[in-house]
Amino acid sequence: DCRAFGGQAGASARIENYLGFPAGLSGADLTARAVAQAARFKAEMLIPVEAIALERNDPFRVIRCADGTSANAKSVLVATGVSYRMLPAEGADRFAGAGVYYGASGVEATEYADQDVAVIGGGNSAGQAALFLAARASSVRIIVRGAGLAATMSAYLVDRIASTPNIEVVEESSVVAVQGDQHVESIVVDGPSGRSTIPMAAVFVYIGQAPRTDWLGDQVQRDDHGFVLTGNECTPGVAWSLGRQPLPLETSLPGVFAAGDVRASSIKRVASAAGEGAMAVRMIHEHLASL
Repeated sequence: DCRAFGGQAGASARIENYLGFPAGLSGADLTARAVAQAARFKAEMLIPVEAIALERNDPFRVIRCADGTSANAKSVLVATGVSYRMLPAEGADRFAGAGVYYGASGVEATEYADQDVAVIGGGNSAGQAALFLAARASSVRIIVRGAGLAATMSAYLVDRIASTPNIEVVEESSVVAVQGDQHVESIVVDGPSGRSTIPMAAVFVYIGQAPRTDWLGDQVQRDDHGFVLTGNECTPGVAWSLGRQPLPLETSLPGVFAAGDVRASSIKRVASAAGEGAMAVRMIHEHLASL
């Protein structure tokens, strides 16, 4: 992993739909538990190590890393997940980490206590972040392009947001600029009534996801958005060398599997990603037994 264990889930402010945690838990807490559990089973974990290429050298699959090292294996599980899309607003790059954030942790919630903050996006992650921040911030504005949250956010989150007095939903609007000196001080919002400048201490961005799959090159088939195709979504060509069709989580390259958000048609939830990981282990054993 090139950044931190847990990826997007690890950066989530609150996870409330994971089996066995009825009160919810932070993504960092869940990730810490997962790392401890993996270590107990003697899994070797390397960080920071960035995979930059996947190559075929039958019977092996070779992972090339940015530090010049490589790893050979007869099977590979791609679980690189997704990353949040960057805010395409003037000044957003300049204030990254200084008022513009792509995730909300306890550190930011404490730093912006009793201040006005904005959450950009209308998905579940945005809703969870807004509720998390609202517990300490003076006010939270959720800025969405659409007419409300119901079409893109789970009903239980929509209801909780509606009953939280210091959260305001700003509909049919987008942030076009982020302003300030050394830190974010205001945002420019383009809405139905035109553009307005709103004082703001911080902006938390949740505007969609992009799969981390560029490093795979043309070794495995991907959809138009870059998500990995698996199972019957694949159309194995000359690269397919086995006398069977791809297993449900197997890619177009034999022995290479994908699980979680990186996979096309997956359910973008942390619980389903964990479940797919467990399924992939069973399929990897099946593949290795057939060699």
